[in-house]
Amino acid sequence: MAKVYVSYNTIISALGFTSKTVVENIHNETSGLQRFHDAAILPNPFYSALIDSEVLETEFQKLGPKSDFTRLEKMMLTALHAVIADSKIELTDRVGLIISTTKGNIDALDSNNPFPPERAYLHTLGNTIRDFFHFKNDAIVVSNACVSGILAVAIAKRYILQNTYDHVFIVSGDMVSQFILSGFNSFQALSSEPCKPYDANRKGINIGEVSAAVLVTKNDTNLVEEAVEILGESSCNDANHISGPSRTGEGLYRSIESALFQSGLKPSEIDFISAHGTATPFNDEMEAIAFNRSNLQQVPVNSLKGYFGHTLGASGLLETIVGMHSLKNNILYASKGFDSLGVSQPLNIIKSTQTVSKLHTFLKTASGFGGCNTAVVFKKITK
Repeated sequence: MAKVYVSYNTIISALGFTSKTVVENIHNETSGLQRFHDAAILPNPFYSALIDSEVLETEFQKLGPKSDFTRLEKMMLTALHAVIADSKIELTDRVGLIISTTKGNIDALDSNNPFPPERAYLHTLGNTIRDFFHFKNDAIVVSNACVSGILAVAIAKRYILQNTYDHVFIVSGDMVSQFILSGFNSFQALSSEPCKPYDANRKGINIGEVSAAVLVTKNDTNLVEEAVEILGESSCNDANHISGPSRTGEGLYRSIESALFQSGLKPSEIDFISAHGTATPFNDEMEAIAFNRSNLQQVPVNSLKGYFGHTLGASGLLETIVGMHSLKNNILYASKGFDSLGVSQPLNIIKSTQTVSKLHTFLKTASGFGGCNTAVVFKKITK
């Protein structure tokens, strides 16, 4: 079977506007989360990681836009432009485009938003990004709750193996809005403190914003140093509840088992897990159960939510990129906010950033509303 790789990448976030800058901040265990109090959005203070609007505008204007774009579009276009430019790939009909997002331009529905409500349609977002770069093919929009970013990687791999495309560009993005914050607040899921995934004293979720982009390709030449091979992937919906995960971890467990089977690896051959880790009681407990069912309880685990908050449909791609750099650097990055285990099953949480002799593989997992779960196994490319 042909091999598929994830190569060129970039991250636009509160921790920087390149993957390298973001990873350096994570290495230093610097969080982008800050305390905000805006009564127009929420009555109570909240923690979030917001992209600097002035820096974003400066970077976006370098692209020479000819019309007006929403904030999310500026985030996504800026991220994708960097990857297209670095890869130097001509956008022929053999090149695909995937957009992954949970809510897209949901703020276009606000009464005071200057854009028409139609801008909130996901296909409009796809067309906007397609037309900006003159892609020959329509954008494929992946909007499957919080697995969207990592599911997009699995879908890109399948398109390439089916010989539909030779290369697929993916751009993920979600932004913090009143709609999203009020929704999680109604669940009583927002934490008034920086989130603490898997910790006994966790109080809930923080919502952040980010845009990330990658190139998925079948070509093994001209790959970046941190490029990885996709060994196995799977997605399973446990159909448990509209917002609550399966109490037995069934969907995530099945996704992990299928991804491992496809990869040909044993649980002991996984060097670390980049987990979902939202710091909510049900999610963290479900993941602990699923990892134990898959005999992964001894594998080092981290959640990156303590650096960015939960960035919704972009989180899976963001965390994949950081995982790629983790493999290249042979460094396990700390699960920020963790102190003592607060789930019923054993987990090997990475408490501090540490250099190890050699990393070869990692497992990326994600879970989301509606019972969706995705797992992907990545391998470092050795030359």
